[in-house]
Amino acid sequence: MTNPDDTPPPRRGARRLDTDAPYTSPFTVIGRIRSLRHAAKGIAFVLRSQHNAWLHAVATVLALVLAGVLHVTAFPLTTGEWADLVIAIVLVWVSETFNTGLELLADGIAAERHPIVKIGKDVAAAAVLLSALGAVVVGAILFIPRLAMLVEQLLASG
Repeated sequence: MTNPDDTPPPRRGARRLDTDAPYTSPFTVIGRIRSLRHAAKGIAFVLRSQHNAWLHAVATVLALVLAGVLHVTAFPLTTGEWADLVIAIVLVWVSETFNTGLELLADGIAAERHPIVKIGKDVAAAAVLLSALGAVVVGAILFIPRLAMLVEQLLASG
């Protein structure tokens, strides 16, 4: 059975949107908990399926451990520097998750290879690369001077 406006029938239990009216949904705690559960499933999917996410995870842990070690030694990070580090890390993760979502949607829509889909996927991957390079720069700015001072101190005392 087809609809007169050629839109697919709604899934069972789904609300049909009136395109002329703003989409509103009542706020519920259960709804927010479901949203968090869906987001957690998305993060788990990215971690399970994306090899680059594994590299991001290792880099995240290493950066945070290095920052923590430097912070408790004689080279503490300021609040602003911690914020810079966290923003750089989060930007990489956001880029990776958006890239994964875009790739999945593109693969779901285009059954065959299409040059425009390929370009879209390449551009999304470029966003991840740019954010990762930016995070490396932030890490270098934060860590190289402190590591140099640490090495200097170790050599002077040894």
